[in-house]
Amino acid sequence: MYDMAVLWDWIAFCVRWLHVVTAMAWIGASFYFIALDLMLKPNPALPEGAHGEEWEVHGGGFYHTVKYMVAPSEMPEHLTWHKWQSYSTWLSGAALLMIVYWVGGELFLLDPTKADLALWQGIVISGGSLTIGWLLYDQMCKSKLSENPTLLMLLLFVILVAMSWGYNQIFTGRAALLHLGAFTATIMTANVFFQIMPNQRIVVDDLKNGRTPDAKYGKIAKVRSTHNNYLTLPVVFLMLSNHYPLAFATQYAWIIASLIFLTGVTIRHYFNTMHRTGKGPNWTWAVTAILMIIIAWLSTVPGMDTYDEAEARPLTPYEQKYASSEHFEDAYYAVVGNCSMCHAREPSWEGMHWPPKGVVLETQSDVARHADQIYLQAGRTHAMPPPNAIQMDPEVRQQIVAWVQDVRSDI
Repeated sequence: MYDMAVLWDWIAFCVRWLHVVTAMAWIGASFYFIALDLMLKPNPALPEGAHGEEWEVHGGGFYHTVKYMVAPSEMPEHLTWHKWQSYSTWLSGAALLMIVYWVGGELFLLDPTKADLALWQGIVISGGSLTIGWLLYDQMCKSKLSENPTLLMLLLFVILVAMSWGYNQIFTGRAALLHLGAFTATIMTANVFFQIMPNQRIVVDDLKNGRTPDAKYGKIAKVRSTHNNYLTLPVVFLMLSNHYPLAFATQYAWIIASLIFLTGVTIRHYFNTMHRTGKGPNWTWAVTAILMIIIAWLSTVPGMDTYDEAEARPLTPYEQKYASSEHFEDAYYAVVGNCSMCHAREPSWEGMHWPPKGVVLETQSDVARHADQIYLQAGRTHAMPPPNAIQMDPEVRQQIVAWVQDVRSDI
């Protein structure tokens, strides 16, 4: 039985679910504290060292929050740390990247029409680039550039654009955008792990030992936290992009990804200003709309991941086993007869201009390359084809199952 594919897909699903849950916790906490910090109001009756206060109502109760710009006069008895949301989001995301783009690298990671690389080389670039990005960014923040926050943000944007272009010279479209999101998320989590938390621990240690904490540690943490605030929304977009070929499978996908970072700035600027003043600048929505129109226009340019070029890639030994199976002919005609109206280089389904998720199932090589996905989507489950498009007979689905299980029994 070929149940390992089902098990592996459930493992990937569970890790993805964990990643989404922890990301919601991290983003929610981050957005809340940014809003709270901007809404603080001065009050002369506050304790010494307090910067501001905010009254809130939620869940049937009132909350009174007081912020100390550096630290209170003495260590509180109870202190809640906000860190595990960030760590668990990055760890689960890294695990998901390894499952999808390292283990499944021959299908999802490398594009041989862009660069002739072995899978192990692609994996090294995948993991190594995340580390290099953090080191470069961290050195910039520690340099004199930190005295000019606007210039620092512009240079960070330049780095992100360069990485967007670079990833698209090596990886498949969906892998390129996903890695750009991972590149950015690594910077964000490293900010928490290497800067924000250590600086806060120094302040706590000073309080415990009766020393007056240095205000510089809080300022450093604040700068890194602000950067994370502006990077969050683009990362969410990039993580979702692998579901939409219009985002990842076009000639200018790297420009689309770059422009998304600008929308993150405009949207967050609106909400940050609204939290601080009670009214956001409406021009930010106009700029965001214009950027999205440009992105939509760029997405109509023919894809870099051209489906004719993909056909030129020889089958891997793993894929060749599927193409040479005695059940392959029956499975091939089953797939072409039920799936190719949509999953074609030029789909015949009315109103569809690109194959869903960029998956083409026309030639024998196409079908052999996507055997695992076909097995899960149309063999073991009824996810595909959509029931309102075509009714696939159970016997036809069984032909797909028999084909894949026959190959897997020999591996």
